[in-house]
Amino acid sequence: MGHKLHLDQNEKLVMFGVTHVLAIDGFSKKIVSHSTMPIKNNLSIYEDVFRPAVITYGMWEQVRVDHGKEFYLTLFMQEMLSHHRFNQERLPYLQTSSTRNHTVERLWPEINNRVNYPLKTALLQLMDQEEIDMEDSLVRYCVSNLTCRLCHIGLTSVAESWNAHRIPGKGIPNHFAEPGCKRRITSELLPHSLGAADLYRQHVGSALTAYSTFGVDPFTTEQVKNRTENHFSDKYPDISPLFYRAVNNDFAPYKEALLYLIHTTQRNA
Repeated sequence: MGHKLHLDQNEKLVMFGVTHVLAIDGFSKKIVSHSTMPIKNNLSIYEDVFRPAVITYGMWEQVRVDHGKEFYLTLFMQEMLSHHRFNQERLPYLQTSSTRNHTVERLWPEINNRVNYPLKTALLQLMDQEEIDMEDSLVRYCVSNLTCRLCHIGLTSVAESWNAHRIPGKGIPNHFAEPGCKRRITSELLPHSLGAADLYRQHVGSALTAYSTFGVDPFTTEQVKNRTENHFSDKYPDISPLFYRAVNNDFAPYKEALLYLIHTTQRNA
């Protein structure tokens, strides 16, 4: 596998509380990890994107990101573990403008067409019909919650398809990525996000924002939250059809499920 790990974000649905972050191996072009979150967040990106990529494939010799503050924890841990890299001559990370991250930038149009735009169309229709009010914090929370879950299904599907397709003159990303990086490390060297954030605070002297929600979490207790989630899952035990029908321009099931979630949350919370 190559020496560079490219991380980039997509905010086409940011107004609805959805942000994607991808990590791509610069050599094989394989999507090695991804996450969808309500608000871009240092702890989420480290925990769900950087950490699994390193545990699975080893230490990249360089991580490349844009100048966003949401990558601080990832870059801190990459630098802290930089002596485990095979090639010590390369800088452990590099921050460049997002337009220079060509590998990831080529993927976003496909993800937009196959994941973001269909769901955004449905949400804009609900706003136009005044069925959802994005100024309402409970509505914002519910829209973000369900849409992030559907986007995760879509992004996983796109990643699997991309990793299995043949790149002209290159080959199939899955095949090129098989050897992994030249240096592997144990998972013990990569603490989970809260532990990593504590290391960051000790060394840098500032605290990172903990996990964030979009809107305000309306649940006063875990019991109320679980009851609401159970009501929703009883009616929608499998949400994947909501996504796949929406991307085929059948928005009604997704809209109905979202309105049901909002009303159920309002009733319970």
